[in-house]
Amino acid sequence: MSKTAVIFSPKYYQHNTGMDHPESAKRLSVIINELKRGKLSKYKNWQFAEPKKAHIEDIELVHNIEYIRFVETCCKSGGGLLDLEDTVASSESFEVALYAVGGTLKAINLVMEKKFENAFALVRPPGHHAQRFRTAGFCIFNNIAIAARYLLKKYDLQRILILDIDAHHGNGTQESFYETDKVLYISLHQDPRIFPGTGFVDEIGEGEGLGYNVNVPLPFRTSDQIYFKAVEEIVTPIMCQYKPQFILVSAGLDGHYTDPVASLSLSAVSYNEVYETIVKLASKICEGRLVLTLEGGYSLKFVGKLAAIAIAKMSRTPYTIEDRVPATNERLRRHGERVIREVKKVQGAFWNIN
Repeated sequence: MSKTAVIFSPKYYQHNTGMDHPESAKRLSVIINELKRGKLSKYKNWQFAEPKKAHIEDIELVHNIEYIRFVETCCKSGGGLLDLEDTVASSESFEVALYAVGGTLKAINLVMEKKFENAFALVRPPGHHAQRFRTAGFCIFNNIAIAARYLLKKYDLQRILILDIDAHHGNGTQESFYETDKVLYISLHQDPRIFPGTGFVDEIGEGEGLGYNVNVPLPFRTSDQIYFKAVEEIVTPIMCQYKPQFILVSAGLDGHYTDPVASLSLSAVSYNEVYETIVKLASKICEGRLVLTLEGGYSLKFVGKLAAIAIAKMSRTPYTIEDRVPATNERLRRHGERVIREVKKVQGAFWNIN
């Protein structure tokens, strides 16, 4: 049996964001080209799987029906801007967004039914900025938040971890689970003051969710050393203490130093180490149950290779790429270490990480 399912359909290319928009079909086609023609293509430890379309009831696990109908009506009218910024829909986008959610839920079912050990949903449009009543940041429906609610409802799980490693804070995902302890949300992201305006250290959850929301807002141009220090000293110990029954990852690939949209400076080395850590922790904590869903990642030179790194680690398949490692600026290193200390001080009230 193949270890890893890769959920994909050419239908995801039909979400048309227009000329020169960074969240274009090109980014996904680059990934698929790398998987079909690159080094991973000769191995059988992973395989493609077709998505199914989600039902409106699935979308309602997170989103208000009026918002869902707004998106549907906009698309039926030919599409256009869904917000005041840069989230674009075409006439096909509502249907494609249902398949994006459905692809993520297909990944969940394949893992829970033990047909695969883990899965990567290569879907678009992305989702983690989408809130209950509104869209933002190229996102229409919040694929990963719906997946978490689906796990709680269909499979009666009680502890879900969402690890968000997109370069931007997943404000929609945080909003969805801010008041529950059944979903622990951990996000490593760049300074969120410009966008999306959420994801600061002191956003720690409320009510039953107090202590179950962890933000690590790293300075712009953070490189491998500080990023992985945050993973080792914050993410890993909290995950081990929470003992999730299922791990979901918002797999942003936009932290790379070549990304034209985000402002981190990670190399492929970081992605290699982070995904190796995630896969090992999933094996140790929750019987390997792990699903990734694609979020950002706009460097057409590297996005295919970064996705392949994740799939290689998940399927335990050999895969290497050459990449330079940006130097760690001393001032930024000190700034990053201050952020890590601050997060540990705040979260130390809830977790043993000091």
